[in-house]
Amino acid sequence: MSSKPLPTDLPIHSFPSAKEWEAFLDREHATAPGCYIKLAKKSAGVCSISSVEAVEVALCFGWIDGRANGVDENWWLVRYTPRRSKSIWSQKNVNTVARLVEEGRMRPAGVAAVEAAKADGRWARAYDGPATITLSDDLTVALAAAPAASAFFNGLSKSERYTVLWRVQTASPQTRAKRIEAIVEMLAGGNVPGRAARPQTLPKNKQAVKKSTTEKSKVRQTPASVDMVDMAIAKSPPPMTEPRQPRRAGLRPRG
Repeated sequence: MSSKPLPTDLPIHSFPSAKEWEAFLDREHATAPGCYIKLAKKSAGVCSISSVEAVEVALCFGWIDGRANGVDENWWLVRYTPRRSKSIWSQKNVNTVARLVEEGRMRPAGVAAVEAAKADGRWARAYDGPATITLSDDLTVALAAAPAASAFFNGLSKSERYTVLWRVQTASPQTRAKRIEAIVEMLAGGNVPGRAARPQTLPKNKQAVKKSTTEKSKVRQTPASVDMVDMAIAKSPPPMTEPRQPRRAGLRPRG
């Protein structure tokens, strides 16, 4: 495996154990914009902090991990940053925090991130992973009322179905009904949220009319029921599948 160019937006660190990573965050969690951590692969034979350990320490200080990307035959690289104010939580991390609290490992910054999530409802809306997420009652009713959308949904791959269910599960109470309506419209049209829309084929005589109309004004492509918040979310990729992770003892995919 050839080496890939290393990112330059944040500093890169390697820690032989969780103790050094914890000491780093103890000093810099409130001031550092983030960093990358190098995780050694099993074949490297290098003493390195594990993915699980790194995530647990990050949660203690209110930080969160990104996906793991291979650098070369010896290393993986994972981006860690302070959790943003509107960042959604995975149920896996919610469960991990519960254990960290019992163990007395949570720091004030980590507790503050948890309390903020509980206060605005993000904690209660923590999303499930692909193996445990289920079809909600309100989406079931909406699909039953739209046979075309239901048929298309039933034919989706597991990752595509997870894309749909994830977006419903992470919606706020204020936007949930509207988001479901927009998603059902997309499914009825043969499209999946987050995936490029299928081009529509028009008769030749109508293509000229559409071209003329488009030149005069921009045609809104998203359903009228999608507000600005949901439009932004519809374009952002969710954690549809378990990300690639270091294959070494003690490392698990991120939830």
